[in-house]
Amino acid sequence: MSETTPYEAFSMVDMRAGRIARVELNTQARRPAYKIWIDFGELGELATSGQYTALYQAEEMVGQMVVCAVNLGSRRIGGFKSEVLMLGVENADSAVVYLKPERDVAPGTKVF
Repeated sequence: MSETTPYEAFSMVDMRAGRIARVELNTQARRPAYKIWIDFGELGELATSGQYTALYQAEEMVGQMVVCAVNLGSRRIGGFKSEVLMLGVENADSAVVYLKPERDVAPGTKVF
């Protein structure tokens, strides 16, 4: 286990649930990745690029709920403006599994 982090540091990261609206292959990324547009309700639709191609087909991701950090700023990934960080973990084969709420919630719901 790593050092403890003050709760205030955790609370600075705005994490929200969102619903995937659209997914396309990011052909300019160095590693296989998708361009993903996510609906966050009142926050609007924000985009990210993520390496989820090993486990997921683009069309099966649409409509799925995901968990994202929405206040980390934007960066360019493979020529694409990524506005949020879609949270994921690696499985035993080093493929990325995305995190999602266990049940449907309203897009934009804050994670705590």
